[in-house]
Formats: sequence, structure tokens, C-alpha cells
Amino acid sequence: MENDGVVSLENGERSPLLDKSQSSRHFEDNGSEEIDQRSEPQSVTSINKAPPIILAFSFLEGIAFNGIGINLVLYLGSVLHWPISSSAANVSFWGGTTYFTPLLGGLLADTYFGNYRTILISIILYLLGLVIVTLSATIPSLTPPSCDGNSCQPATALQTFVFFSGLYVIAFGTGGIRAALLPFGADQFNEENPIEMRKKVSFFSLFYVCSMSGLLISGTLIVWIQANVSWAIGFGISTFCMALASGGFLLGTSTYKLMMPTGSPLKSLLQVIVATVRKMRVEIPTEPNLLYVVNQEKSNKRRLAHTDEFRLFDKAATISNLEGSNDRAQSSWTLCTVTQVEELKILLRMLPIWVTSVVYTAACTQMNSTFIQQGNAMNTRIGSFTIPAASLSSLGVICVMIWVFIYIRVIAPVIERFTPNGAGLTNLQRMGIGRFTMIIAMLTAGFVETIRLKSVKNGHLINIGWQFPQYFIISGSEVFNYITQLEFFYAQAPDSMRSICTAFALLSTALGNYLSSFIVTVVSAATAGDGNPGWIPDDLNKGHLDYFFYSLAGICTINFCIYAFVARNYRLKQVIEDQRE
Repeated sequence: MENDGVVSLENGERSPLLDKSQSSRHFEDNGSEEIDQRSEPQSVTSINKAPPIILAFSFLEGIAFNGIGINLVLYLGSVLHWPISSSAANVSFWGGTTYFTPLLGGLLADTYFGNYRTILISIILYLLGLVIVTLSATIPSLTPPSCDGNSCQPATALQTFVFFSGLYVIAFGTGGIRAALLPFGADQFNEENPIEMRKKVSFFSLFYVCSMSGLLISGTLIVWIQANVSWAIGFGISTFCMALASGGFLLGTSTYKLMMPTGSPLKSLLQVIVATVRKMRVEIPTEPNLLYVVNQEKSNKRRLAHTDEFRLFDKAATISNLEGSNDRAQSSWTLCTVTQVEELKILLRMLPIWVTSVVYTAACTQMNSTFIQQGNAMNTRIGSFTIPAASLSSLGVICVMIWVFIYIRVIAPVIERFTPNGAGLTNLQRMGIGRFTMIIAMLTAGFVETIRLKSVKNGHLINIGWQFPQYFIISGSEVFNYITQLEFFYAQAPDSMRSICTAFALLSTALGNYLSSFIVTVVSAATAGDGNPGWIPDDLNKGHLDYFFYSLAGICTINFCIYAFVARNYRLKQVIEDQRE
């Protein structure tokens, strides 16, 4: 007699399993399916101990990375004596590299090493790079002499090589950690336990807060030490923090729940595509239960329920007459399981969500560019203090922490009381709120700029405190979107691609920055000419930065509408958790 199973949905939602008429046809596997080798938790308390260790690692790693990167352009200019343009270009290229290397780290984690081993390898690279950078700032022969008046001797080829060797070793080290650390931490929670699932949701928020806290400390304390005490000491603190994080991570090894990869996820996706092409003339059966499914006893890999979207790829799981009558005719390059097909469908469904996140980031990154330019054009004194416009980025970090506290302690509990079964907001709903709030943030920034321009015409400057609301709103948008986006990509990704999908979520940040630069360049070129300085001139008092913010609000509105349509029709991943004969 067949027992009822369940299908796992987003945020722990559950629904009855498809009835027997919709269950898939079972065939004995030919051995091509990879086996998921998972080790059980080594102790009952491992789930309680592991996440705090990982959160502490995230915090210290945030200090280490930003302690190197946040002030890098100043080091290249003031110590290595590089031109401003070359310094900015190289910092941008290095920063972009640190967002692309997680793709490599995610691929290695999901295919060969698993998250734990990938983190260990990345730690070694990370520490090696930090040591090289610190030594290059410490050893006199590895830095050029100080400027003599207006005469500055640029760094030699050897000095440049040593320093940048350290930087790019760090880039590859951080790639593995960024891709593997978050999914590794999320793996420590038991998805079958509702209490653990709630803790898991909080874990994503705390992980983001820890990273932001590291940024806050490095952007204040370490930057001050580098500028006023010693670059070597500043870099040394970053190295020490990473060493401390690494030691704590290694000491916690016995508490971790370890999960090994199930083989190459990219190979599996390619097999589905090849099999589909080979069977273009094969007719897809009308009954899903006629599609190919590996006998569950042959594989520990979680099976995915069949969906009707992208039915073309169901051809890969369609059993031809030859394959049905001859087991030897079955091949992973001509016949794939329903789970393999569904994994490809998941990625196709996630793609539009990911694209809208790139556009969202293009607007969010204004906090680190045009917001600062806007603040520099204001009265930066508040009482007896002078507030540098760039320091408001620290205010943004503090606002993120406030928003996380408000959401966890106030918003989430209230919403849970008014939703069925206390489910609260889904990930898709929270990301939608984040995208909608970004529209409000851009409108607020535009409104403030309009007021600023009017005040300039009247002969006085408004106070930089006018920017506080836009920073607070955009920080709330970050909390609803970025934190949830990491959780969403982890939860919805195929089990064998969680690190890769986490890396793609991070990649949207890099692409969003590139898109922002492109938008600014196009707007500047399109609005300037014939004596018109354009919307974003060097002197903002002669431009119309408010028009730019309003335009971004329009782009964000279109982006939100597209997202809302996609999210409304999005089919959540359905995992067949239990089915017994």
C-alpha cells in the first residue's frame, strides 16, 4: 500500500504529493546517476554550535576583506604613486574579479570538493594573499620611497607585481568563501524541523548583518589606522582577523554537518540539453508517470516533482521504444531523469528573477556614488561636527542593522499572526517589497535634490541631514531584497547547485555596478551638449541630478512590474520527500 508523501515548498510550506496517476514511471538505473554521499551530524548539538562559528567567521572575514579593499585606491595613489585614473581602474577591475571568482568557487564546491573543503582551500589562499599584501607594505624594499616635494617615484615592476600578486590571490580566496560559506551555514539546519527552519531564516539575516558589521569596522577603525598610523598595521589587522576566523572555523570542524557533492551539475544540465536535441522528433507522453525516474533505492538524491513548464525538455526524460525494451540502450546522454530535467527548469525559472536583481542593484549602488556626490554639494556640518558625505555609507550599515532588528522583532511576528499557519511573507513577497521600496528611495532622493537645487538658487545650502531618509529607506530595501535573495537562491536552487547559485546571486551585485556605470555614462552623454552641462555635470548646482533619480525611479517601476509578473507565475521547487511502496 502506498503511503502519502509530501512535497516541500518554499519557506517550509507543504502540500499533498501528486496522486498515483501522476507519479513517474520507475526504471532500474544503469549506474550513470551520481550518488549523494552525505554524512549525518556528528552530534545532536552540532546544529546549535555550528551557525555561530560561521557567523563569527563572516564577521571577521568582512573586516579582513574590506580592510584591504575599502581604502585600496588611496594606497595605490599615496604609497605606490599611481595616477588617479590608473588607481581607480585597477581597483574597479580587482573588485569586479572578486565577484566573478565565486563562480569558480561554487563550481568546485558543487562538483568536486564540497563546501567544507572549498572553504579550507580558500582560507589557505586568502591568508597567503593577506600575508603578501601586508609584507609588501611592511618591507621597505617592496614600497617606493616617499615623495620629495612634488617629485614622486612610482612603484617598480617588482613592487607592483608583489602587491598585486597578493591582491589577486585574495580575490581567488574570497571567491571560494563567498560561494561556499553561506550555503555551508544553511546546511547546518534540519529542513524537516519547523523550529530549525525558523532559525534558518534568521541565519540569513544575521549572516548579512555580520558581513555589514565587518564593513562598518573596517570602514572606520582600520581606515583611520591606515591613514593616521600605518598602512602595514592596517593590513596586519586584516590578516590577524582572517587568521582568527580561520582558527575558529577549524576548531569547530567536529560540530559541522558535512555534505559531499553529487557530481558535476553542469554535466547533468548538458545531458538534458543533448538528450532533448537528440529526441526532437520523439513525442512527449501525455501522462507524466510515463517519464523516466531512477528507482529511489538506487539513489539518495532527492527527487523533484514534475512540472508542466518548459515541456520541450521533457523529451529528455521520454522513454523511447528502444530504451523501454533494452536496458543497454539507456544512456545519460539520451535518457535523463525527471529530476535532471526539473533542475534545468528551475534555473530557467530563476533567470528572470536574477535579471531583475541586476537592475535593482544598479539603483541601489547609487548609495555609493551619486548619493555621495549629492551630499558633497550640501552643508556637511551638523551642530559642531562636520559629516563627510562618504561617511553616510556607515549610516547605511547601521540602518541595515536597525531594519533587521525591526523585521525580526516587530514586522515578522505581526505578519505571522495574520497569515495562514503563521507562514508569514514568502521570499518572493519580501523581494517584491524590497524592489518596490527602491522606487520610494529613488523618488525621495530626487525630491531632496529638487529642494537642494531650489535652495542653491536662493543663496543657501540645505543640511546633509536631508539625506538621512533616503539612506534609511534604501537600507530597508536592502534588508527585504538582498537578504531574502540569498535565502531564495539557496532554497530554490537544485541541491547540487546551491553554491553556484549563491555565486550567481552575488554576481548580480557586480553586474548591477557595471549597469549603473553604463546608465550614468549614457545619461551624461545624452543630456549634455550645445552648452548644456547635462544632468550630472562636475558642478551639480548646474545640473539636474533630480531628473536622474526620477528616471531611475521609472526604471525601478518597470523592473518591479516585470518582477511582479514573474513572481506571480513562479512555480516553487517541489521536492518529493517520502514515497514508500
